[in-house]
Amino acid sequence: MAGTIPVWTPPALAIAGTADTFPVRRIFCVGRNYVEHQKEMGGDGREAPFWFIKSAHALVAGGGNVHYPPKTANYHYETEMVVALARGGRRIAVADANAHVFGYAVGLDMTRRDLQQWGKDHGRPWDFGKDFDEAAPCGALAPAAKIGHPAKGAIWLRVNGKERQKADLSDMIWNVPEQIAYLSQYYTLEPGDIIFSGTPAGVGPVQPGDELHAGIDGVGELKAKIMPAL
Repeated sequence: MAGTIPVWTPPALAIAGTADTFPVRRIFCVGRNYVEHQKEMGGDGREAPFWFIKSAHALVAGGGNVHYPPKTANYHYETEMVVALARGGRRIAVADANAHVFGYAVGLDMTRRDLQQWGKDHGRPWDFGKDFDEAAPCGALAPAAKIGHPAKGAIWLRVNGKERQKADLSDMIWNVPEQIAYLSQYYTLEPGDIIFSGTPAGVGPVQPGDELHAGIDGVGELKAKIMPAL
């Protein structure tokens, strides 16, 4: 039986040091997962994790040129460690969670902050603020088989050569195994799902022409240049 339209190529991430790729099914993102970022966004303390979703087609694999999105005047970066799952499951125990992870990468949770804030102020969804074209630049995956499961190490971002974000993975409120376990209580996780695990403090706006350079010690780096709107 033929499809009525051509089947699209699944979005995929490169795997560092190989010619292989990792097909991406869904993108889950956890909010306010570093204490200082939680404070700058109006939170306080270890609240229960909350989530939003980006389309896999928001990926910009490998970074590079990222176009300023339409309908926003306040376009922000958020540097995050990305976690790629090779095994799915439901009701996963914290102690078993790392066994489900294929690898890790550096990602940018790009955000139309003004549209996100409008949604908050009006009790509406955040979709237009978080899920849009080119909203999820992501670097190559470093396999856990090679680097282990990083629980500490610097996470940082420079914009036009100036440091804007700097923290440590150990500053996460909910660590990666806890995130996987929590999320699996609400979803049946699948191979190919990825998790953006939260951003440190220091988020801020960018404009066309700005160059972003993000990294996580022991994981990798990611570069992106903000281009004029299409």
